[in-house]
Amino acid sequence: MPDVDVVTGALGYTGRYITGRLLEIGRNVKTLTGHPNRPNPFGDRIDVAPLDFEERRKLAEHLRGATTLYNTYWVRFPRGDVTFERAVANSETLIRAASDAGVRRIVHVSITNPSKDSPFEYFRGKARVEEMIHDSGLGYSIVRPTVIFGREDILINNIAYILRRLPMFGIPGSGSYRLRPVSVEDVAEICVRSGLGDSNEMIDAVGPETFAFEELVRLIARAIGRRTLFVHVPRAAALTAAAAIGRLVGDVVVTKDELEGLMAGLVSTEGPATGTRPLTEWLAQNAAVVGKRYASEVSRHYRSPAPTNDHLS
Repeated sequence: MPDVDVVTGALGYTGRYITGRLLEIGRNVKTLTGHPNRPNPFGDRIDVAPLDFEERRKLAEHLRGATTLYNTYWVRFPRGDVTFERAVANSETLIRAASDAGVRRIVHVSITNPSKDSPFEYFRGKARVEEMIHDSGLGYSIVRPTVIFGREDILINNIAYILRRLPMFGIPGSGSYRLRPVSVEDVAEICVRSGLGDSNEMIDAVGPETFAFEELVRLIARAIGRRTLFVHVPRAAALTAAAAIGRLVGDVVVTKDELEGLMAGLVSTEGPATGTRPLTEWLAQNAAVVGKRYASEVSRHYRSPAPTNDHLS
């Protein structure tokens, strides 16, 4: 039987690029997805099975015969009964099912600077999942991306969306906190390359450019040809404004953890770049389309109706 790789979320964002890269190099791919009714860009080139955490035995059956599990599962923010605590429990179920099924290796997409002592639940949860993988006895590679950019990304796109529609943009605090954006293609290549290896490792997925947040927002504005008034605002005011925009577009624009983690410098690292694609080049190539439509996390993951994208016009 030929080797099979399993990707969680191949019909989503990062998982889609990992799947595409695996297919490019001739791997056989199966996806576990919580959204089986989404459009499948790969057609019959991949097998599709449910990512159902309720029965570990069934998950193990779907994973049996797999060489490597590429795991992109997580939640960006709590909603309803979907909490960070539940996401950690679901991740544990998936890891145990992979062990039951005899999977050789897990490549897990995490985040930079996770810590069980973090004041931010998002980062604490990520650290707990990393620890589970480390203790699982399986081979592993933990890939820690910073801010990921690409055609379907949320942060860069939605900053551009707001810049296109509002004459003023609030910079939380000093705006001097740093980011090292990494392209989704680079993240996929890092994941696949590490999945084909044998050593247990942790890799920061960081791009070749570093920006202060205000510098990044101004760069986006220039790329899309917007002359915007930038004002520095307290973080509480930034969260209030984001919540107001969120009500208009039917989404969560930014969470408190995300903003405070950003301002604390947690989406930057001091190590060498592991990605090669510069954000500046990508923005120049995609200036005509970035921010034209709002990218809704709620619509993407909770099956809510998509926003009409003209609420801020």
